[in-house]
Parts: sequence; C-alpha cells; structure tokens
Amino acid sequence: MKVLCLWYATQDEINSIRKAMPTGTEVVAPEGDYLSRFDCAYSDVKYLAPDADAIIALSVPEGALEIAKKLKVFSWLHSGVDDLRQMGALSLFKQRGVKLANIRGANAVAVAEQAMMFVLALAKKTLLKHQALLERQKPFPVYADEYRSGMLHGRTIGIIGLGQIGGRIAKHAKGFDMHVLGVRRDKGKPLEYVDAVHGVDELRSVLAKCDYVVVATPNTVETNQLIGKAEIAAMKSSAFLVNISRGSVIQEKPLYEALTSGRLRGYAADVWWTYGFGRAFPAGSGSRMAVHKLPNVIGSDDQAANADDVLQRNIQWGTQNLLEFATGKPLTREVSLDLGY
Repeated sequence: MKVLCLWYATQDEINSIRKAMPTGTEVVAPEGDYLSRFDCAYSDVKYLAPDADAIIALSVPEGALEIAKKLKVFSWLHSGVDDLRQMGALSLFKQRGVKLANIRGANAVAVAEQAMMFVLALAKKTLLKHQALLERQKPFPVYADEYRSGMLHGRTIGIIGLGQIGGRIAKHAKGFDMHVLGVRRDKGKPLEYVDAVHGVDELRSVLAKCDYVVVATPNTVETNQLIGKAEIAAMKSSAFLVNISRGSVIQEKPLYEALTSGRLRGYAADVWWTYGFGRAFPAGSGSRMAVHKLPNVIGSDDQAANADDVLQRNIQWGTQNLLEFATGKPLTREVSLDLGY
C-alpha cells in the first residue's frame, strides 16, 4: 500500500505514519519550500499521486486528485469537508468508489476553548478595557451601561450544532452556571450538559431566548447562509453572536446592519467569508463590509485549532483512518459522500 502525504511532511511525521501502518506500507511526501503547512504544489506531487492507494492531506493541489487513478481511501486532516465538496472531490470519490474519512473531534478541545474565550472577551469587554489601560484613559464610569461587563452566570447560551465541538462548549458553559439550549437535526437525542435540544425548525424561537449564541454547525448545503436577517431579528438586541463554524453560515450584510444599528450587541468569529475558492484549505479573508473592523467585533483568522497538540493529534487520527482501511475495519470517522459529514 502506498500512502501519499499532501503536505510537506517532516521525516518524523513520515516515520510515525509508516510505523503505525502494516509492514510494507510505503509512505511518501513532496519535498519543497513552503510558508504554511497548508501549502502543497502540484509540481511537487504529480509524480507521486498516480500510483497512490491512499492519501492523507492537509490541502489538495489542483489536479492532484484527478491523476490519482488508484486511490482507494482519502483521509482529510480537517473536520469539515465543505471545501472538498466545493472542489468536486466528493463527486469524484463517489464516482470512483473512494472512501473518505476526516478527523472530526481532533480539534474539538481547542476550538471549544476558543469559543468560550470569545464569549468571555465579548461579555467582559476585554479588548476595550485593555486598550483603555494602554492609553491610560480615566477610569470608566462605574456600572455605566457602555462600560459594564456582561455576566455568564445564570444566562442562556444557544449552541447551533451539537457535534463534538458543540458538546464540549456546552460542558464549558455549564461550568459557568449557564442555561444551555442546543439546535441540531436530530432533536430527539438528548445530550449531556444541554438543558434542551431543539430541531432546526425551532431555530428562531431558540435564538429569541439566548443571551449568547455560538454557531458550531458543519457547513453543508442546508446550513449555508443559515443565519440571516430573520434569524438575527429574532435575537435579543443585548445578545452576543459567536461563529466558530464557517463564515458562510452567517449572512454578511444582515450581520453588518445589526452590528452597526444596535440590533446586535456584539460578534466574534474565528472564521470569515471567502470569495472565490482555492484548492488549499480555506483560510479566512475577512469581510467585504469590514465587519471585522467594527468596534463591537473581535476575531481571529482561522486560528482556533492552532494550538498545542492539535497537529500531532490530527496526523495521528488521520493515520488511524488509513490503518482501519488497510486492516479491513469499518472507518470510525467515515464521511457520507451524500450528506457531506
């Protein structure tokens, strides 16, 4: 079995994959210069891909999948596969009978911590008060509405998407004594730390009850542009919205209008809108309406999973996918090519 790494893997990474796989497995990776782990040039893989039985990938150079005629299994080192869908990979895999697995849950701890950081930073006006300290402004008027911090204790948080990330956010929220509401496709299945689980058809009624809303749903055909004008209008004007899913799950113009009119108190995101799609893993590009520059907005640029231990765990779990395939076991994290998750 030949395994191709679609990133400039270090020798230690190559060795760890080879050691985990059955004896005789060949593991290859491109060689070249790069700035990011997501870089991978077609010119460096075009001689490696045609006879690869398996691919483990951080990104996909244009043309690489098309020449991988022997490919049987593809292990994607990310949780979401919407980018693969947009480049046509899911259709290609279905046509050729290629198995697809991801590493959903590998970055759940890091991303859930980032989500709670956003919730706290918005509530406590962290950046505003830090900047005031740096500029040595006079003390804020005590308890004035403009400067008073929000509380998490006793407040309601709505989590849209209750996968491994959403479930962990719920656990953290309970640590702050919050009331937790969840929204997902299968509302009949209870979840620990979630006080009530609702279906997507109840989304607006849930939003109306929340002081904080965290969007953690996969980006699928059904969830793309999920949060729009009507959903934002259903929210409390005092509510905060946090997005650690994909930028396109929230409609940009209604969000901008709500944030600039006082209809929504604040927004935080690790994910932003992208315009025009590249074959590498899509890093955020910000906002055409400069949402990321508004005074009631804080963010990071696709950095939630850039944390200790995450890359190593990603590669480990991605390798487990290949090992399961090679030994004839069911793929624990197999992705439905029809559903996209």
